[in-house]
Amino acid sequence: MIARDKRTPLNEWWWTIDRILLVALVGLMLAGFILSLAASPPVAARIGLDPFHFFHRHGLFLIPAFIVLVGTSFLSPRAIRRSALIVFAVSLVLIVATILFGAEVKGAKRWITIIGVSIQPSEFAKPAFVVLAAWLFAESARRPEMPATSMALSLLIVLVTLLVMEPDFGQTLLILAVWGALFYIAGIRFIWVLALTGMGAVGTYGAYTMVPHVAGRIKRFMDPASGDTFQVDTAIESFARGGWLGQGPGEGTVKRILPDSHTDFVFAVAAEEFGIVLCMVLVALFAYIVLRALMHAHRTEDLFARFASAGLAILFGTQAAINMAVNLHLIPAKGMTLPFISYGGSSMISLAYGMGMLLALTRLRPSIEVESSGDSYAAPSPA
Repeated sequence: MIARDKRTPLNEWWWTIDRILLVALVGLMLAGFILSLAASPPVAARIGLDPFHFFHRHGLFLIPAFIVLVGTSFLSPRAIRRSALIVFAVSLVLIVATILFGAEVKGAKRWITIIGVSIQPSEFAKPAFVVLAAWLFAESARRPEMPATSMALSLLIVLVTLLVMEPDFGQTLLILAVWGALFYIAGIRFIWVLALTGMGAVGTYGAYTMVPHVAGRIKRFMDPASGDTFQVDTAIESFARGGWLGQGPGEGTVKRILPDSHTDFVFAVAAEEFGIVLCMVLVALFAYIVLRALMHAHRTEDLFARFASAGLAILFGTQAAINMAVNLHLIPAKGMTLPFISYGGSSMISLAYGMGMLLALTRLRPSIEVESSGDSYAAPSPA
């Protein structure tokens, strides 16, 4: 038992962190671990690996992810900003290196191998970018003479340009959506949000007309008869086969024929083997995490903590919504993981970093002056 009266870093962390939010995030991690056991063995066997290859690696990724989640949640607001600046700068360098030297897979360069480890730098750039944009918007509100909004726009242009060069249009649209939401939360007039939406629509049309695989995905979504829709059709069938309670652990067939059943389509595996009830539980868990984080953001007086918490929550929730919508054929297919559920080391550790910053920003810090800001930061009680 951790006593309240002992003033140690661990004690202060335990009694100030939102423990319910922490438990919800760890619950998602455990759910992903279990679903990895259900979804990944047939995929590994199909490509000649040990059946539990991806399951074991998923378990190994959980260890650094949990360490990053907890370790980052100890940081102060100033340390969060500094770490985000470092991570973002390193990520940009690695994205450039990926474009120049990375291996091309399915027409895109998104991965780079460093010391035998494959890394997707864009995953780490996302949470760091959100925190830096939030800080700049907060500074713009506090010091109007500072060109902080222009700096935030410059960061957006740099990141989006690099993502388009890979190309990775799914991550590009996600970044634009979160930046636009932060732009609106920061009090910018709605007309500018509409203008950004229009620019995004123009960019999407440009990608449709100039990038063949983007055009193919949109055409297959609008007219399934125009191309191969095997993965999406099979995913949809898995929901019908699973019904409310599922076929039972290990009894699903979708994982035996879907190439990406352990990554992009793990939600479909969950539906077939464990039923729509489990899918609804996962949706409720994602929604709870996002709404609880937004409630913290609403109650927090410090602008940086408010914008960063809201931005990280929107990033997390939008990514989850996109993955599940693809599985249900509600939007065109995108290569985007389901947070903490899909297999992938870069995705899992970067998500842990983002949620660790969220936990740190929502800690109870009564009467503490936030560095570089004149606002007092007092997050609500974690109880």
